[in-house]
Amino acid sequence: MAVTGVHEGLLSYLLVSMRLAGLLLLAPPLASMAVPGMVRMAFVLVLGAVLWQGQSVQIADPGLPALLLLSMREFANGALMALGVHLAFAAFGMGARLLDVQMGFGMGQVFDPMTRTLMPVLTAAFVLLAPVVFLLSDSHHLLLRAVALSLEHFPIGTALPADAMAQAIVRQVQALFSLGLAMVAPVVFCLVLIEFALGVVARNLPQMNVFVLGIPVKLLAGLLALSAWMAAASSPFTRVFDVLFRGWEAALR
Repeated sequence: MAVTGVHEGLLSYLLVSMRLAGLLLLAPPLASMAVPGMVRMAFVLVLGAVLWQGQSVQIADPGLPALLLLSMREFANGALMALGVHLAFAAFGMGARLLDVQMGFGMGQVFDPMTRTLMPVLTAAFVLLAPVVFLLSDSHHLLLRAVALSLEHFPIGTALPADAMAQAIVRQVQALFSLGLAMVAPVVFCLVLIEFALGVVARNLPQMNVFVLGIPVKLLAGLLALSAWMAAASSPFTRVFDVLFRGWEAALR
């Protein structure tokens, strides 16, 4: 028989929380920060209570296997959305690695406390910058709206459209490289011009050690260009999350 009354409401709340858990526990910034597990779960349960209103579920078999299957499906729905958030954050690392190679930071590694791995200097800095841009651009509000939209069009107990979500993720992967390059394109162009200038110097003054001269020149020019670019333009950084949520909106409708 179907689950009704208080049990139906409790089941709906738990399934909404499972969808949120798949998203918030696996997607940055919570997944990449040293937040205690109890705090993460409290965050999921509180948001689940807010988004749970108006949700209902009817199942023919209220047994444990059916409930576990529903819970796994909702967690998988949230994890599928979390993959898109990971790709958006990966664009920051993609752009930073281009600069690390051009400026010479690729030879040095620092410890990143968020991912607990060694990575080049600028990549580690951009990994820390990504959550800041995410919060300052109010993308966390858009994230909650995306969850509410998924619950509105695909209520609990139903799976997200696999084809539409797969197409959205493929488009996000394609945009990963272009958006990562757009973040640092002026700086890369400046460094390319410096490379040409150093090549001209090496051609006309072969006795000069251009390799030794070029490292501090590219380092200083790259940092100055990056500082000026980040102070003057913010749209390439916030556009990463705009593209993500526009893709989600198209897929969830």
